[in-house]
Amino acid sequence: MFATRTIKTSITVLALALLVSCGKKEESKAPTSAPSAPVAQPAPPPVAPAPPVAAPAAGGPVLARSDGEKAGMSVEVTELKRGSGGTVTLKFTMVNNTKERAGFSYNYGDGALSTIDFNTVGGTHLIDAVNKKKYLVVRDSEKKCVCSLVKSDIPVGERMNLWAKFPAPPEDVKVIAVMIPHFAPMDDVPISP
Repeated sequence: MFATRTIKTSITVLALALLVSCGKKEESKAPTSAPSAPVAQPAPPPVAPAPPVAAPAAGGPVLARSDGEKAGMSVEVTELKRGSGGTVTLKFTMVNNTKERAGFSYNYGDGALSTIDFNTVGGTHLIDAVNKKKYLVVRDSEKKCVCSLVKSDIPVGERMNLWAKFPAPPEDVKVIAVMIPHFAPMDDVPISP
């Protein structure tokens, strides 16, 4: 029994010696000098701010903006572009931030053609200040405007995309005033080729 106890003790001592020895080997691998200061990581690149919101659904930037005679109504010109056949196309968005639906009826038509212009933007026109010329909406053989025909009101908090075609001013005219009934004039709107 004494021999068994001696063997067990010897094995225990040997195991402890191995553990201590392994621990010392691990410690000897550690650097003997003082730890160096942590290396500074480069800061992540700054995040660029989001670009300004363009007119939704119209797809382009806002070229001009105007408030309406009625508080809460506004209009945004999103495109004024030359096309084939000597025309320019105006694209714009009406925004209704009033407390009630915005109807069209006779509001935006040409007063002289009110029955034909019902629910249209036929009263919209362009003014070339340099050449002192007014450009009215293009009309077909029945005097109907070549422009948006609106089928519904603009709900509260909503936007509606609209358009109208005009005879093109001379090629040297690069900016023009846009006049939409019941909105302040928008001067110097650029015409894109």
